[in-house]
Amino acid sequence: MNLKRILILSGLTISLTGMYAQSFTWISSTEGNVWKETEVKLQTKSNQTPVLKADTNESIQTFKKWGTCFNELGWDALNMLSIDDQKVVLNNIFAPDGELKFSMGRIPMDANDYARNWYSCDEVPGDFKLNYFNIDRDKQTLIPYVKRALKVNPNMTFWISPWSPPSWMKVNHYYSVKSKAGVNQLPAQAEIALYEGIENVDKKFYPKQVAENDYFIQDPRYLQSYADYFCKFVSAYQKEKIPVNRVMFQNEPWAYSIYPACAWTPEGIIRFNVEYLAPTLKKQLPEIELYLGTLNTNRIELVDKILSDPRMKDAVEGIGFQWWGGQILPEIRKKYPNYKYMQTESECGSGTFDWKAAEHTFNLINHYLGSGCEEYTFWNAILCDEGTSGWGWKQNALVRVDSNTSSVIYTPEYYAVKHFSNRVVSGTKILQYKEKGEDKLPVMVFLTPDNKFLVVAGNFNDTPRQLTVQIRNKYLDVTLQGHSFNTFSMK
Repeated sequence: MNLKRILILSGLTISLTGMYAQSFTWISSTEGNVWKETEVKLQTKSNQTPVLKADTNESIQTFKKWGTCFNELGWDALNMLSIDDQKVVLNNIFAPDGELKFSMGRIPMDANDYARNWYSCDEVPGDFKLNYFNIDRDKQTLIPYVKRALKVNPNMTFWISPWSPPSWMKVNHYYSVKSKAGVNQLPAQAEIALYEGIENVDKKFYPKQVAENDYFIQDPRYLQSYADYFCKFVSAYQKEKIPVNRVMFQNEPWAYSIYPACAWTPEGIIRFNVEYLAPTLKKQLPEIELYLGTLNTNRIELVDKILSDPRMKDAVEGIGFQWWGGQILPEIRKKYPNYKYMQTESECGSGTFDWKAAEHTFNLINHYLGSGCEEYTFWNAILCDEGTSGWGWKQNALVRVDSNTSSVIYTPEYYAVKHFSNRVVSGTKILQYKEKGEDKLPVMVFLTPDNKFLVVAGNFNDTPRQLTVQIRNKYLDVTLQGHSFNTFSMK
């Protein structure tokens, strides 16, 4: 009788893999030389001080899903490719056995900054009963895009958030918050509602000055109609056989932008979520989760004010952070540990599509997962050329399409993501992590569902650096190339 059978019969739960496996597959990527595999063995001793010690199964969090946002300009870029190339790209991103293994999608409710232009599902002023509500525009762009992904991965789930409500529901009657000649048609004087002429700037924070007013009209008729609007949107997508299971009330309530946006105060956020959106969802669509998001400020007192309302815990199940919000995520999670946490939008860069931008994304993933997020959402998976939005902002994407040659480029950021998502599958425990720090070495240790250790590490220095991670009573002792991404997967 072999040792494995003896252990099973005796009721022991010791992992033979964890006890005896010595070899790891080492996957490394540097600029121009990506996804190169070799083998490395654990050592019984090391002269180096380990940066992390994985000597327990206690975890920070159990990871669930990777995802991306479905945007109109992404659909347009995808359709520049041949059908065969489209299939390859979609399989690489969404297939359960693909390279990135994304299984979650974010859907904008009404236009966002990567729509072709501004639209909403009901631009008829005063239509409180939403008689003119429709998703006709989505049926031309977003819904076909989502269905292509669903065909590749039928188990995908989706969540929604608006960038701007219908313009007639806002105090400035316009889709943006700020005016910019040549980009939008909002008169400059319409910005008076934002700060009311008050100067209270503090550049340590984002936003550097906080809005004095809610841009959503705080009248009960408008608030209730907007809550109903969410339910109509979810129901319309469900009729299209698109499984939406979560909503968030607003993309970046502290982004006062020239593209679709809506400024909210803490009082307005509490009022809408607690008194209108949560009870309306529970009445009309009780299976839908409500998360508080997407929070994009590092002014912790604003977020704390919202969460400290005693009604909030019964209204929302989780919290979504992005951009500057990630800075306060660890402290908020420590104070409010009973919520679920997710990262809702990876930062977009500026259309450089370079290795430096990829390192930034790699570091963001390390930070958010290490700070307790169980889901991670990327922004544009696919864009063409310089990734320019309809409002003139150049941004990065994981896959870049050359519109002149109809060819596909897998960007450095694609590989930064792949070093995590290819091996960090649903059910993987996040055991230990180290922030980038002054040594520029972000590191994370995982335990996969089949009880195998996984280490993901970056070296953002110009020169090679030593990395030592203790795994149980042995050591992963390697030299990482300069500006490299690395994944060590136990065999």
